[in-house]
Amino acid sequence: MGPTSEPNAERARLSGDAETLARWRNWGPYLADRAWATVREDYSADADPWKFFPHDHARSRAYRWGEDGIAGFCDRYQILCWSMAFWNERDPILNVRFFGLVPTEGNHGEDVKECYFYLDALPTHAYQRMLYKYPQREFPYLQLIEENRRRGPDDPEFELIDTGIFDDGRYFDIEIEIAKEDENSFVFRVTAHNRGPDRAPIHLIPNLWFRNTWAWDRQASGQASPPQIRELPGVGLLADDTLTPPLNGLLTDTRLGPHVLEVAGQTRMLFTDNETNAARIYGASDQSRSPFVKDADAR
Repeated sequence: MGPTSEPNAERARLSGDAETLARWRNWGPYLADRAWATVREDYSADADPWKFFPHDHARSRAYRWGEDGIAGFCDRYQILCWSMAFWNERDPILNVRFFGLVPTEGNHGEDVKECYFYLDALPTHAYQRMLYKYPQREFPYLQLIEENRRRGPDDPEFELIDTGIFDDGRYFDIEIEIAKEDENSFVFRVTAHNRGPDRAPIHLIPNLWFRNTWAWDRQASGQASPPQIRELPGVGLLADDTLTPPLNGLLTDTRLGPHVLEVAGQTRMLFTDNETNAARIYGASDQSRSPFVKDADAR
């Protein structure tokens, strides 16, 4: 059967000129599922990124070269980022990014221990949809580490489903959909389905942030302010990097200008800086660049 000749919006976008297509692809699912423990973020003396930047550091350490998050969406340079976080009122930390093991913890090496599925996507990223399964019980971080570390290379891996965390259907199916109204306007829809027998709490927490480029750019230091995100009462958030210099080494001006994230209904806004919690990562005597650090531990 040959290709259909019926009008198709995605085909029209793909058949446009190169400049138009580039604008449609300027925003997309470019945020990594996991950026912790990558060699690009390794500044250790022994060149061991897994030990230097494990999952436990990710919530407290600012990345330099990339960001990560669940169902992430951002511009092509990963300057302004959006992703989802979740909390079931049982976990000790917010579920912001996929949990995984470093090679010394996994019996078959590095491994992400989560349940998620990418269900749909278009080449121009005009629509995408994923499914994330979030437990209602406390996430078994320690159990996954200890059991996989105990097993040998000839044993099967100990996966999240093997912990019994999903027994009795006590989990949420969370659908995250992103659609583009045009090249620069997007709609986010997040739907949580309780698959368990009882009512259970869940907090759906959208995150909007700028990648920390200002802390590394010595040449631009002192010349301009870091980008700002502030509340627009009754509307949502205003994210603006107009006063921030573009990244060094890139031919294109990476500044995005002002963008608005509209939020429907009454929503509590929480703010902190995308700065490393130096005391937690490097020791109590180290000073963070800001008292409002990435993990919101304002000291």
